[in-house]
Amino acid sequence: MNSWPPLWLTPVPEKAIERGDGDIVIEFSETFGTIGKDGIAGRVGDALQLRPWQKELIRHVYARDENGGLLARTALIGQPRKNGKSALSSISFALYSLLAEGIEGGEVYSIAAEKEQARIVFSEAKRIVESTELSEMVKVYRDALFVPETNSVYRVLSAEAYSKEGYNPHRVIADELHAHKDRSLFDVMSLAMGNRGSIAQLIAVTTAGVKKDMTGGDSIAYNLFQYGQKVSRGEVIDPSFFMAWWAAPDEADHRDPKVWELANPGFDDLVDKADFESAVKRTPEAEFRTKRLNQWVSSQTAWLPAGTWDELKTEREPRPDDEIILGFDGSFSGDCTVLVAATIPKNEEEKPFIWLVKEWEKDLTIHDDLWRVDIQEVEETIMNFVQKYPKTREVACDPFRWQRSMEVLADRGIPVVEWPSTSPKRMVQACAKFYDAVTGGTLEHDGSPVLARHLDNAVTKIDNLGIRIVKENRHSPRKIDAAVAAVIAFDRAVSSRMEEMVPDFFF
Repeated sequence: MNSWPPLWLTPVPEKAIERGDGDIVIEFSETFGTIGKDGIAGRVGDALQLRPWQKELIRHVYARDENGGLLARTALIGQPRKNGKSALSSISFALYSLLAEGIEGGEVYSIAAEKEQARIVFSEAKRIVESTELSEMVKVYRDALFVPETNSVYRVLSAEAYSKEGYNPHRVIADELHAHKDRSLFDVMSLAMGNRGSIAQLIAVTTAGVKKDMTGGDSIAYNLFQYGQKVSRGEVIDPSFFMAWWAAPDEADHRDPKVWELANPGFDDLVDKADFESAVKRTPEAEFRTKRLNQWVSSQTAWLPAGTWDELKTEREPRPDDEIILGFDGSFSGDCTVLVAATIPKNEEEKPFIWLVKEWEKDLTIHDDLWRVDIQEVEETIMNFVQKYPKTREVACDPFRWQRSMEVLADRGIPVVEWPSTSPKRMVQACAKFYDAVTGGTLEHDGSPVLARHLDNAVTKIDNLGIRIVKENRHSPRKIDAAVAAVIAFDRAVSSRMEEMVPDFFF
């Protein structure tokens, strides 16, 4: 396929490209670059072979003006995941700038929202140095590469360690800019480059993400993308800003293999077509669009693909020998309180079975503002359930406002454990398990219309922590409590099964 130009490309004069360092960078990259992981592109240690579209990208990034300075002071490169962003960033941007650009006292930085993300590009550069003759020129440290001959350094920085003032970078590589919580790190590093003049360049290499940042405003990555669109369309003339953005058109069908190919310059070359065929079945649409098609999404979209939950309905009933987890998500008034049960699979072939035990939900057509959940009835329902199903392994409960009831149940011998649904990290992991099971057909349920309605009401919140379910807005009357209880019960049922499979010496 023809992978150049990308969907969005800002104009760069041919003469600026001819004056640039592109061909030198390409030669440096292919001389010293090697493949770091086995995959469709080759084996570990194989020489790096840049694709034609990568070479064109490099030539555009390193274009120079008539005075010999870099034309683009800010470059935004957008690609779906697995298209070789890290390899290109490490050898063609970071190491070339550190070792071959001819700058005395150079400072190169990899920045990211979190240090581990920033280390991805740095670690790849470090691996290349240690495995080639470049090691003779470079002193290698945990988070830095130092070149004594030119007194130049390449470091890792992150938004977590906020002490960026005092640096004097000539090249900054911002990895996965979409994940930055706000624009503060980007702005600090941009301003720090001011003293470097025409040799300075900030390159942001990212996939798309959510349009809003953690503060609720447009993210820095989305702002830059919008600006790049204006430059691409000629609405703004700014040769100092460069953008190359591979993506599918917004209206494209995300399930169409032709769309996958259009959005991914390394499709069926650097990234395997079969990987897409698997991912589209098990990945939430919003995540697939951002990570695989490089499209921007809003922070909230429908969670489960249409029809997937209904297909898993079964006539099965809970059996006396079933070991069970009871998931409990409760409130006193505004929302509702729900108990959802899930069986623990006895073996790898058996699917967890999920059913709605009981819900207490405010009916706006009947109940007034004084309506409250009957706490005693909830406690009695849980105790009666455990008596009916004596192999109930645990009652996994979101403790918010229900600590007293948890103590009452524990005093009665009920095996109560805390499962805080307010923990974003825990919910991200649990929601991912549940989603994979639904889209993969590896669970069953009783067809409860209440549970189905609450699952339909759930939307996804997508931020730098991942994907988890939330209400469409804080005051929405559309309840999701049964969905949360189902996620809790399923998470503990699957985790309990996995814990049984791990030998004792691991604990």
